[in-house]
Amino acid sequence: MAGKFGLGRGLADLKQEIGTIPDITMLTGGERVVVKQIPLAQIGANPDQPRKTFADAELADLAASIKEKGVLQPILLRAVSGRAHMYEIVAGERRYRASRIAGLNEIPALVKTLSNENAMEIALIENVQRENLNPIEEAAAYKNIMEKCGYGLDDVSRLIGKSESYIRNIMRLDSLPDSVKELVKEGRISASHARTIAVAENPEALAHEIVEQKMSVAQTEKKVRDAARNKKSRSFTSNAMADDMRADIESRIHSALGVAARIQEKRGGAGQVVLSFATRTQLMELVEKLVR
Repeated sequence: MAGKFGLGRGLADLKQEIGTIPDITMLTGGERVVVKQIPLAQIGANPDQPRKTFADAELADLAASIKEKGVLQPILLRAVSGRAHMYEIVAGERRYRASRIAGLNEIPALVKTLSNENAMEIALIENVQRENLNPIEEAAAYKNIMEKCGYGLDDVSRLIGKSESYIRNIMRLDSLPDSVKELVKEGRISASHARTIAVAENPEALAHEIVEQKMSVAQTEKKVRDAARNKKSRSFTSNAMADDMRADIESRIHSALGVAARIQEKRGGAGQVVLSFATRTQLMELVEKLVR
């Protein structure tokens, strides 16, 4: 599966050049990547950065360290066009923000040619490996990469090294009302509480009840079992396409078009069909079949 994501080769060469670096900077191909000093003014944030919250105290501590010792680990950038900035952060936004606070004009960086998909993969892996994400950010990140890159649960599972059931359970949090998500971010209710009430008819009311009564997860589970279930959750579960039907349709598409196909069903019967191609030639052949 490493071939699909395009990660994994060239790490040893990079380590020789810059020393120990996070597992995330596993880069590919014969391109020589060296550390450069890049002006902060030429760098912009990644819109698909999974981590959305950066604690002020955490950034202040890192900025103080950078003032004293400098940036000890290069950030990872990719060149972009049509933007207000020349480079986009792939990994290391916290170091970038702290460097700005510390008053630096430049930052050491690796500049690598990466596709949108690879940039999203790297940003996700870095944050998951370092446990930088709160559960709400993690859920949104999995949903984002699945929708934008056409990945299934199995793809994300292989990419980050976590089970499909773990990813499925975390993604349930993305369906919660914003007010409940804020309670999770603030640590007022746990991710386990939030996953439990995600299927309830009124998760917002239950969340506030958890906070007020300091309910345990076990008490919350009993409360949800005894309460009305979310109608959307029930209808989607009962009306979801059977596995054998999905497999049959995917097989028929593969036979007709010659490429792998995946059906991704959403609530209410909507969804998408994702077609995968291995080469540019196969893509062009696929396009010809579709337009005919």
